[in-house]
Amino acid sequence: MTISPGSGDWVPAACTLPTAEQPIRIAEFDRFFAESVRGSNRTDPTRLELVLDVGAEAVARDLAARESSCCSFFTFDFDITDTGVVLRIGVPVAYVEVLDAFAARVAAANGAQR
Repeated sequence: MTISPGSGDWVPAACTLPTAEQPIRIAEFDRFFAESVRGSNRTDPTRLELVLDVGAEAVARDLAARESSCCSFFTFDFDITDTGVVLRIGVPVAYVEVLDAFAARVAAANGAQR
């Protein structure tokens, strides 16, 4: 599996989303990361937590549901905390590189916007 966080090459072969739709989904996530993520925390190699802006939960749940349907190795959990909505993203050890790329895109989007 070749995954490059800086390009569109981070989509693993296990993803069943049609190839033509992958750039659209990546752009949706990039926009979501830039507009709705206030912070991130890598709790361990297989887990990433995103603190979301108020009002972003519905968009996050929609993206998570659609991503889970084509990339079943992802887990998405939501928690309401004192600081807001936290989206927890998990992957099996075999997909740590995908989560690495995901985290890099979050960092790039947040660095560009905040």
